[in-house]
Amino acid sequence: MLCERKRRYQHHIEELAAIGIAPPSRTPLFYAASASLLTQQAEIQTLGAESSGEVEPLLVTAENGLWIGVGSDHTDRQAEAWSVPHSKQLCAKPVASKLWRFDEVAAHWDHLILRSWIPGPDGDWTLYQDGAVAALRRPDELAKLAGPLAPRTAMLCGALPAIGGVRASVAFRMELHDPVLGRSIKHNYRSAILPVVV
Repeated sequence: MLCERKRRYQHHIEELAAIGIAPPSRTPLFYAASASLLTQQAEIQTLGAESSGEVEPLLVTAENGLWIGVGSDHTDRQAEAWSVPHSKQLCAKPVASKLWRFDEVAAHWDHLILRSWIPGPDGDWTLYQDGAVAALRRPDELAKLAGPLAPRTAMLCGALPAIGGVRASVAFRMELHDPVLGRSIKHNYRSAILPVVV
């Protein structure tokens, strides 16, 4: 499984390199972003049309333990080419309003599935990311590596490769599916494009 994770990380690094984004200095690499960027709204605003979402597991720490949800590391791809940390700060991070206790899924974590969709050329939803979270590091492991994390900290926990490569999109649909307990956490959002004034 470790080899598969490394292969998936490398694939994602290579697809970002294909659009001019330098590889990280190490993995995992933790980027800090303002808490005010988190939103559960169905619409975000982005500057220009060169941004896109990435579905990721969402880890939330609390006094009563770890909680899991789903979120999008929505990123300005043009800014990412010159500074990944700055690009992370430029866009809202949409997250679903529902959470599961991590204890409820810890034993079968590797069976959970992440999926996302973007509008295709014909207007229908096109599958953009799809795979088991087993390809990513476990959120409890990431919490230890990044810690100590204070209660009420939220952390996005890594992305799967995009089917067909990373590309801009004005709408995004995401899901974390638990096939063992037969449930899902879902969220949809759209981007309202603000004009780039020069």
